[in-house]
Amino acid sequence: MDTPQKTGKPPRRSPRLVSWHWATREAQAILATRNLSAILKYHRRVHGDSQTQTGELLGYDKTYVSALELGKRHLSDVGSLRHVAERLSLPAHVLGVTDPADADHRAMLQFGQSTVRLAEIARQSGHATEAVAELWPLVARLEARARDGNTEREVLRLLAHARLGLGTALGNVLPEERLATAAHWTAQSLDVVRIFDDPALTTTALRMHGNELRKSGLVGAAVHRLTHAVAIAPNQTERAAVLPLLARAAGSLGNQALFDRTMDETYHLLDEVDHTSLVNPTALYEIHLRGLVATGRAEDAIRRAEAAAVPTPTISIAPQWRVIELITTGRVRLLAGDHRGATELLVGAVREARAQRLPHQLQRALRAAGDVLPDARESAEQALTQLRTEMAA
Repeated sequence: MDTPQKTGKPPRRSPRLVSWHWATREAQAILATRNLSAILKYHRRVHGDSQTQTGELLGYDKTYVSALELGKRHLSDVGSLRHVAERLSLPAHVLGVTDPADADHRAMLQFGQSTVRLAEIARQSGHATEAVAELWPLVARLEARARDGNTEREVLRLLAHARLGLGTALGNVLPEERLATAAHWTAQSLDVVRIFDDPALTTTALRMHGNELRKSGLVGAAVHRLTHAVAIAPNQTERAAVLPLLARAAGSLGNQALFDRTMDETYHLLDEVDHTSLVNPTALYEIHLRGLVATGRAEDAIRRAEAAAVPTPTISIAPQWRVIELITTGRVRLLAGDHRGATELLVGAVREARAQRLPHQLQRALRAAGDVLPDARESAEQALTQLRTEMAA
C-alpha cells in the first residue's frame, strides 16, 4: 500500500480560489476517468500552480507530486485518497472512495429538485411566502456544500435553479424598498449559470433576473438582460417566455419603439407556442395597457380597455395576475375619468393583494389611487401597514 509521508499541515485553499472550476465540461471529462495523474495536472493548470505549490496544498513534497503525475507512484489506501479529494475540493467518490455521505447526497439532490418544483407551484398558486420558506434552507445547504468545495455539476445546476426560485419568490413577498434583495438572489444564479454551456438555462436565468431588476427600479439593466435573453433563446418557446417581460421593461423605460416591436412579436407567437402564465391573452392585455400608459399613450390604453372586456384566460393563471390586471385596469379607468369604476377595481385589487401577501402590488395600488381616490388609498394604506407589521414580527 502506497501511503505518502505528509510534509505538515497544508494551508486551506480559499473558496474564492477553488472557484467552481470542477464544474466545467473539460473538468467533468477528466474527473470521469478517475485518473489521479490527469486530475492533478488539470488542477495545477487551472490554478497556475507549480508542483511545489500543489505539494504544499496536499502536504506532500514536490518529488512525490511529480511521481503521482507521471504514474510512477499510486495512491491506494482510502485515507490518502480521501485526503487528496478534500484538498482538491472534490467529492471522495471521484477518486474511487465510497463515501457514506453519497447516499445522503443523492437523496438531497432528489429532494432539492422536488423542492424547487413544488416551490414554483406554490408561488404560481399565490403562496410565495411558502415558496421562500421551502427554498431558503435548500439554498443555504447547497451553498455550504459549494463552500466546502463539493462542486459537482448536478449540485451547481440545482443551486442555480434554487437561487432563481428564491429570488423570484422574494420578488413577490417583499415591498418595493427591499426588492433589491430579490434581484441579488437571481443575480447570484448567473454566477453559476455561466459555468454551463446551456442556452436554455442561461435564457431562463437572464429572464428571471431581468424581471427582478425591473421591479427593483433598475430598468435599463433589466432591458439589457432581457434583450440578451431574447437573442440567445434556443427556440420559440423560450423566446416567447422572455418577450412579455421585455415588453414590460421597455414600457417602464419609455422606449415606445422597443415596446411596440416586442408586443407585436409576442402576439404573433401566441399561436405558435403553448400558453403559460405570461404568454396568454389575459397577461398580454395587462402588459399592453400598462405599456401604452407608460409610453405616453393613455388615450390608446383607454380606447383599448373600452373596446372589449378582459380576454378570457386560456389557461389557469397565477392568482397574482388577477391583482396585477385589476390595478392596471383601475389606473386606466381613472385616466378615463371613471372614478367609481377605478375605485372598485383598486379596492378589489387591494383585497386580493392583502390575502396573497403581495406588498409590492399594494404599493402599486396606493400610487394608482393617489389623492383622487381616497377610499382606495385608505384601503391600500391599511392593508400595507398590516402586512408590514406582520413581516416585521
